[in-house]
Amino acid sequence: MGIVSTTSMTSIILDALGQTLYMVFWSTFFSVILGFIPAVILTLTAPDGLHPVKAVYEVLSFIVNVFRSFPFIILLVILIPFTRIVVGKSIGTTASIVPLTISAIPFIARIFESSLRETDRGVIEAARSFGASNLQILLRVYVKESIPRMLNGVVLLIISLIGYSAMAGTVGGGGIGDIAIRFGYQQYKTDYLVTCSIILIVFVQVIQMIGNRMYKHLS
Repeated sequence: MGIVSTTSMTSIILDALGQTLYMVFWSTFFSVILGFIPAVILTLTAPDGLHPVKAVYEVLSFIVNVFRSFPFIILLVILIPFTRIVVGKSIGTTASIVPLTISAIPFIARIFESSLRETDRGVIEAARSFGASNLQILLRVYVKESIPRMLNGVVLLIISLIGYSAMAGTVGGGGIGDIAIRFGYQQYKTDYLVTCSIILIVFVQVIQMIGNRMYKHLS
């Protein structure tokens, strides 16, 4: 009986781990792509940017700050109608990717903006003196110089999304957080709660270790 129970627990947790990886991977992928766009616009239109436009910068900055202010669990509920439009349903692992992505876009946009704006002004002026266009400076100076810093930002994003995905489990998103709550907390099965917690801790540590090594290599 104990072997059957252990096998069942392993199967349940492995399925949940797969759901967590699925949610984190796709929400990271979409948020990095979509978050890069406002980051570039903010960098270019900033007061010290290549093409300062105060109105554009302040409006976009305000929008990013507004979305960053929403607690994820509230955003999860507010976006239910939009999620239903995008994926045809509001509950499930795939549906959870929508609010995860939207919550992550302003987060990674700010990180990317900070990374880009930390580029050495001397290098930018040197490129400009050689006749480089704004596009060339953006791609060959800003982006190229910022890749290690942006990579660090992506690692932070992944770690944050792991935590958010656990919260998504409370509204039917599945994943490790869902198992920890349904089995570990609600059914008082401590072994599930402990195992899920250890998996999440190990997951975060592995991601951070890989990120540190990649940062060191790129730097």
